[in-house]
Amino acid sequence: MSLSFPGVIPAVLTPFDDRHEIDSAKLKAHADFMIEGGVHGLVAVGTMGEAPSMSRDERQEVTRIVVDRAGGRVPVLAGVSAPSARQVVEYCADAAEVGVTGVMLLPPLLYDAHYPELLDFYREVDRGTELPIMLYNNPKASGTEDLSAETIASLIDDVSGIAAVKECSGDARRIAALQGADAEILIGGDDWALEGFFAGSTGWVSGVANVAPRECVRLYEECRAGDIEAARQTYQALLPLSRLDMTSKLVQYFKSAALHLGMDLGGCRPPRLALNAVEEAEVAACIKVLESLASPTASTGSIA
Repeated sequence: MSLSFPGVIPAVLTPFDDRHEIDSAKLKAHADFMIEGGVHGLVAVGTMGEAPSMSRDERQEVTRIVVDRAGGRVPVLAGVSAPSARQVVEYCADAAEVGVTGVMLLPPLLYDAHYPELLDFYREVDRGTELPIMLYNNPKASGTEDLSAETIASLIDDVSGIAAVKECSGDARRIAALQGADAEILIGGDDWALEGFFAGSTGWVSGVANVAPRECVRLYEECRAGDIEAARQTYQALLPLSRLDMTSKLVQYFKSAALHLGMDLGGCRPPRLALNAVEEAEVAACIKVLESLASPTASTGSIA
């Protein structure tokens, strides 16, 4: 099953209004901002998009808005992770209805499944949808054990619908270990993007691309061209913000970073609360690094 997703693919933040309802106008503007910044795709309703706080109808609504706004300019995936394959298949049906290119799927949530259970889970989803599957390995997000390179490779071999892997274990060596697998291997964490690209990743599912799409695309292009020195310089500008991706408050951090750059994406839904003063100062310091090291074409914008 084919799923081609090279380049920079932001995991899209979901804007909310003061009542914690989906702000469709800001979501449309945010999608435009990233696409105009040169990104190569979008992922709706993932961890960054606060999917766990949404109802099934809300997840489909956000996905529909992102797909409609993309308008074929870039492909769109939907996060469909859930505790059971039955729920996942329902989310897949909703996503297919609104026209996504594929789906992104963690292992069954909050259960340390053994290989036969993992295999049964992914096979049941594969039987229930015609959409290509991006297997998503992120033990912190799923509440499960880390999937080893051997386990991931076996799932790729045993489930025909797995066409890509988002690797977010925190171990950049995993990217090299998975080279040769019959699937695209994508970087899943922002603070090893440079290492991941040079290890052979075809793409990067990114949080920081929500606020600095042009810099992220520049990094991808510099890596693809083999311009190591330029890539290192761009990476140093992005890295302080990128490190915030690998924290439990990644959503709050990037919504705060967006606000610092003139983009109001609203607050987060509970149980996520606003950052404290120390954390806000950390975001401000990261933005200063981005602005001081990035070129004059640095991404800034305003979302009304």
